[in-house]
Amino acid sequence: MMLSVVIPVYNEATTIRAIVDRVRAVRLPTALQLIIVDDCSTDGTRLVLEELSKEPDIRVVTHDRNRGKGAALRSGFASATGNIVIIQDADLEYDPAEYPKLIQPIIDGKADVVFGSRFSGGQCHRVLYFWHYLGNRFLTLLSNACTNLNLTDMETCYKVFRREIIQGLDLREDRFGFEPEVTAKIAALGCRIYEVGISYAGRTYEEGKKIGWRDGVRAIWCIVKYRPRRQRVRAGSTAPAVSKEPGTGTAAGNQQARSL
Repeated sequence: MMLSVVIPVYNEATTIRAIVDRVRAVRLPTALQLIIVDDCSTDGTRLVLEELSKEPDIRVVTHDRNRGKGAALRSGFASATGNIVIIQDADLEYDPAEYPKLIQPIIDGKADVVFGSRFSGGQCHRVLYFWHYLGNRFLTLLSNACTNLNLTDMETCYKVFRREIIQGLDLREDRFGFEPEVTAKIAALGCRIYEVGISYAGRTYEEGKKIGWRDGVRAIWCIVKYRPRRQRVRAGSTAPAVSKEPGTGTAAGNQQARSL
């Protein structure tokens, strides 16, 4: 069994080595594959990645223009070969030491998808912006109303998938609209979704935080646009994306991307 860690990167020259070291330091019951997608960084990140790409467990994919987090994730998902796929931001806000508890429901055969929730489980959190907190809770509530789920943190970075599920989805959002889009599409499939409480060390805008109010407006639009419009299919049925057989992946995320 293998865990594929997909890391979208944009202007993270000061943190990318640290996050790679933290991922590698985790003791896992699986083999490890790191896929780093550089979304046309301009701060020297690509020079760091050129060195990291020489490591046998790391694959680097580069975009020739800045396309957004969602586009970077599609490129990463298309390159994943592990049984389980997890998203990891490069900004040190999320702790890879929590991988074992995040992937365990899938290893145990209980879950198809796992969300790491910053708002459940009593884990430690850095205290930051009230309006960000309120916005996250509102977006999660609106998403739940449209998907009939009871998530506590739809906008979390830590989302874990069985590979055949994430590679079977037709994902289209290029920026942070990825979060409500993927949530709606796995809900429409009737996937078995679990939540696990995680810690969170958020950054300030001065420290490099990139998401803004325009992304929140786009998220509302995406929640409405991608809301399930048909009866959900139970996971494990004949729906292609929840088949037990490994998926073949899609080429959508690899357009205009090339490997170092």
